[in-house]
Amino acid sequence: MNPRQRRGVLLMVLAAVAAVVVFVGVSTYVGDVNSKVGPTVTVYQVTKDLPAFTTLSNKNTEPVQVPERYAAANTKLQAQAIDGQVTAVPLTAGAAVSTDVLVPQSDLDPDEREVAVNVNAVTGLVGRIKPGDRVDVYATFADVPGLPQQARILVENVRVVSIEGQKQVPSADKQTMQDVIPVTLALKSDAALSVTYANSFAKEVRLVGLPSGVAQDRSGEEKTYDAGKLGGTAIPVEQR
Repeated sequence: MNPRQRRGVLLMVLAAVAAVVVFVGVSTYVGDVNSKVGPTVTVYQVTKDLPAFTTLSNKNTEPVQVPERYAAANTKLQAQAIDGQVTAVPLTAGAAVSTDVLVPQSDLDPDEREVAVNVNAVTGLVGRIKPGDRVDVYATFADVPGLPQQARILVENVRVVSIEGQKQVPSADKQTMQDVIPVTLALKSDAALSVTYANSFAKEVRLVGLPSGVAQDRSGEEKTYDAGKLGGTAIPVEQR
């Protein structure tokens, strides 16, 4: 083997060694990156600023691959899980779509309406009712012109849709704050009006729990109650 051939073989060996070194280096780098980043998942981001109550579609969202370790559990959604959903809050371009910013789909019947009433720990049976339960709605009227002082059943057998956490709202005199628990009910349209009126003008709106199971015959139950049924005299409105 002449000197030129020996140089050629040497260069080939050096090239092979360099290739191995590069391969090992790249493999090490990739392994290091993978160990730090880990597998990726698909999340959906909005492509432009969206106001609240915008319907999501492929026209305003796009899939993006992000490291799984950095993706919140409520952002790991499939396309069909967000297509047609409505945002509850404004979203800025690039924000990830998560389940907590979507308006829950309604399961109302066509003739039902959702109405939220503010109750407290006592009037709302705190801890005793949950979404899906059935309740009666009672109201106590004391100082509403034109109405007798009485307690009455406004609506019977109402479905509870949701129960929110405790919040603070201004009291009737606007001077202090009071703790309330918003409870959303599914009501027929005429019942929704009566409950809304009572929630604004009645002294108290109370939820009354019902037994689970088949509805019973309640035709014999009292629907209203006043002082006359306690042996007293119900004072007419004009004499108060």
